[in-house]
Amino acid sequence: MADEAPVPPAGPLVVGVDFGTLSGRAVVVRVADGAELGSAVTEYRHGVIDEVLPSTGRELPPEWALQVPADYLDVLRIAVPAALAAAGADPADVIGIGTDFTACTVVPATVDGTPLCELAEFADNPHAYVKLWRHHAAQPQADRITALARARGEKWLPRYGGLISSEWEFAKALQVFEEAPEVYAAMACWVELADWIVWRLTGSYVRNACTAGYKGILQDGEYPSRDFLGELAPGFEGFVAEKLEQPLGRLGDRAGGLTAEAAEWTGLPAGIAVAVGNVDAHVTAPAARAVEPGQLVAIMGTSTCHVLNGAELREVPGMCGVVDGGIVAGLWGYEAGQSGVGDIFGWFAEHGVPKSYVEEARAAGESVHELLTRRAARQEIGEHGLLALDWHSGNRSVLVDHELSGMVLGQTLATRAEDVYRALLEATAFGTRKIVETFIAAGVPVTELIVAGGLKRNPLLMRIYADVLNLPLSLVGSEQAPALGSAIHAAVAAGAYPEVRSAAAAMGSARPVAYRPDPANVAAYNELYAEYTALHDYFGRGGNDVLHRLAARRRAVAKGRS
Repeated sequence: MADEAPVPPAGPLVVGVDFGTLSGRAVVVRVADGAELGSAVTEYRHGVIDEVLPSTGRELPPEWALQVPADYLDVLRIAVPAALAAAGADPADVIGIGTDFTACTVVPATVDGTPLCELAEFADNPHAYVKLWRHHAAQPQADRITALARARGEKWLPRYGGLISSEWEFAKALQVFEEAPEVYAAMACWVELADWIVWRLTGSYVRNACTAGYKGILQDGEYPSRDFLGELAPGFEGFVAEKLEQPLGRLGDRAGGLTAEAAEWTGLPAGIAVAVGNVDAHVTAPAARAVEPGQLVAIMGTSTCHVLNGAELREVPGMCGVVDGGIVAGLWGYEAGQSGVGDIFGWFAEHGVPKSYVEEARAAGESVHELLTRRAARQEIGEHGLLALDWHSGNRSVLVDHELSGMVLGQTLATRAEDVYRALLEATAFGTRKIVETFIAAGVPVTELIVAGGLKRNPLLMRIYADVLNLPLSLVGSEQAPALGSAIHAAVAAGAYPEVRSAAAAMGSARPVAYRPDPANVAAYNELYAEYTALHDYFGRGGNDVLHRLAARRRAVAKGRS
C-alpha cells in the first residue's frame, strides 16, 4: 500500500523568527493551540566578527563584537521558506509573522534604513557595522553615563539598578560619537536590530517599547534629557531627537503589513500582519506561559537573560532594567543577566581540553561537552576542590562591569579538564543565585525557575542549578521558545487573540517541573556559594582592583599595536 500523503496543517498559522547570536531560526505555529509544525535554522555566514573586518581584513581591538546585517536577511530568505516546507504548510494560511532579536544589538543607518557598513565609504570603518549585544568596548562611556547620572540624581538611574551597561544604546552611541565622528554625522538613525528587521519587513520604522525601555533608557515616556547629554559630551545633546527617537509600538501591536519585497523573500502572502519587534528573552516568557509574578525565566545559551514579572515597582541593585509592561501589560517586567554562560563552556571545550579527550569523544560518537559532562557527573560536590568566577565575558548583573574577567581558584597538578568544566558550570549557577537573591532582597519574589534555550538539554547543569538555587526547575517544552514567543505575538498582531496573556495561555509551551532540589546537595552548595560570594565581592566590589588593571594593560598593549 502506498504511503498516504501527509495531512496539511489546519490554519490559521503564524511564523515566528528568532535572530540569535550565531543563527536565526523560524518556526511555523498553529494559532489554535501553539503546535509547532515545522522549523528551520540558518547560520550567519559571517558569525560574530571580533577579530578582523570581513570586507577589508582590518583588525579589531579587544572587546569588540560586530555582525553583518545581510546575514539576517538570509534568515528570511532561507529559514522561513524551509520552515514552511518542513511544516507542509500552505503559505496562504499564514496570517502573521513576528520576530525577536538579541539586545542591545544596534546599527547606524541612513534615513531609509541602509546600514552604513553597506556604503563603500564606510566598509573599512568598524563603527559602521552592527554592534552586537556583547560588544563591550564602550565600557568607559557607560561608566561616564552612570557617574554623571548619579551626580545629577537622574530619576531613571535606579530603574537600571544604579548602573548603565556598556551593552546598551547610549554607551555604544557615545562611543561612535567620540571615536568615529564621521559615522555619527552620516547616520540618520541609531537602530535596534529588533526594529531594523521589522523595518525591512514592513517598510515602516516602528521602535518597540521593550528595547526602548530596557536598552534605551526610556522611562515614564522620557529619554535622558538634552541637558544631560550635552553635559555628558558637548555636541551629543541632539542624539535622542536627531538619531534615536521614533514612534513607539507596544508589544503585540501590528507594526505594518508584509511588503511585496519581503513576501518574495519569505514566500509569505503580502500584507499579512507583522508584529512589533521584541527582545529574544522577553518574548520567551509568554512562550513559557510565565506571565505571572515570581516566575523567573532563564534563557540559557551563549549568555543568559533572566526575566520575570512583578506586581510592584522595586529598585533592584544591578538589574538590567524594569519597565512597565515590558513583558506583558499590567505588570512590571524585570530583567537581569549573565554575559557569558554557554560561551564560557564553549571556550573551555575548545581551548582547555587535551587532545586525548577530543579523540575519546570522537571514538564514543559524542561531543567534547558530552564527554566532560559525563565525567563531571561522577563527582561529589566539592570533590574537584575548585571555585570559579563566571566573568569571562564580564559581569552583566549584579555588578554591571564588563571590565571584569573570569578565574578558577584551587587548581593543582591533579586537576583535570572535567574538574574545571564542572567548576565553570557551578560558577554560572552561583551567578544566577546572586541575581535571584538580589531580586528577593529588593522585594521582588522569585518562586520558580523556568529554563529555555539550548543548555536545558544538559541534565547535569540543570541539576546543579536546581540545587544551587534551591528552587523547583521547569523546562520550556519548545526547542525554539523565542521563536514560539514571536509567533504568539504575531497571532495577537493579526487579531487572533485580544492580548498576549490569552495568546500565551492557548499557544504557550507546557512547563512540567523537571528538577527538584535535593536537600543534601543544597546544603553542600550553600557552603561553596558562601566562598563564591566572598570571591565575588573581593574582586568585583573593590576589595582588589587587579582585574581592572589587567584589562587596562591589555587595552594599552592592543592600542600600541594598532
